[in-house]
Amino acid sequence: MEEYNNVCIDGKKLPLVAVVGPTASGKTGFAVEIAKKFNGEVISMDSMQIYKRLNIGTAKPSESEMQGIKHHLIDCVDANEPFTANDYVALAANTAENIYSQGKLPIICGGTGLYLNSLLYSYNMSEAEVDYSLREQLYKEAEEYGREHIYNRLKAVDPKSAEEIHPNNVKRVIRALEIYMLTGKPKSEQITSLEDGPFDALVFGMNWDREALYERINRRVDIMLENGLEDEVRTLLNDGILRKGSELTQAGQAIGYKEMLEYIDGEISFNDAVEKIKMNTRRYAKRQMTWFKKTKNIRWMNPYNDAEKSEAYNIIKNFTERFGFINEF
Repeated sequence: MEEYNNVCIDGKKLPLVAVVGPTASGKTGFAVEIAKKFNGEVISMDSMQIYKRLNIGTAKPSESEMQGIKHHLIDCVDANEPFTANDYVALAANTAENIYSQGKLPIICGGTGLYLNSLLYSYNMSEAEVDYSLREQLYKEAEEYGREHIYNRLKAVDPKSAEEIHPNNVKRVIRALEIYMLTGKPKSEQITSLEDGPFDALVFGMNWDREALYERINRRVDIMLENGLEDEVRTLLNDGILRKGSELTQAGQAIGYKEMLEYIDGEISFNDAVEKIKMNTRRYAKRQMTWFKKTKNIRWMNPYNDAEKSEAYNIIKNFTERFGFINEF
């Protein structure tokens, strides 16, 4: 990951503020407020918002929500293209360097925990070579015996990876199983280092009471539907973005799109699709929190608590002044 290491300037770490947490937790609003107060720009850290045309179902921030603050790494990859954590690190690190070189504060904002660790903590994983014949065999097995069968195979040899991968994400399940079969070692044990990277990062995690967060998630799904999620899914489906033949693409496996496809295919009712979207989003939020709770040096706060927000601003002020930023706040 040479591009990543290059972001150090004159051997010094670059300042970076990160706003992370589960879906619907108020990350974008808080990141925008930070950018307005401390002359910053926002770098999205969302594995789905990076794709073009996936708008409503990924809850991309609107122009009004951005409030004139420049946002990066949104709508920059074609939905049919594969995109990895390494790809994200290269783009995000170079973007952060460009923002800093203009005298502005880079602000990471999103809920993809793997991206955060990859960017901030040199989260490197040894890569098993790809065995396409083995991969084809596993896909045929999944098609013949079902997704649950192939997921249970992974669960038996690598329960930790299985816990972090949704059973319906066949692509990731098979890749994890492939790594185990090629190396004899679970993917979850393939991490070779977790060391501080070239950023001096201040990380804020959005903390919510679970029931309150779930209410926000349910409301967000309702708003997506009001804004035309079904029509968006139908358009993307017709354009070959969500499915290739009988296989869902990476975009088609995203929460909101996958369940709506089940409704369009006549497998479930519209109301059942809506409830599944809400349920799967809540489950995803729970997995996000589990990931972030294991991430070091996160300052937890509620972005709607004035006292906690004021304290956060003071921390950011002191942090940025160490790097020569002049703050009016």
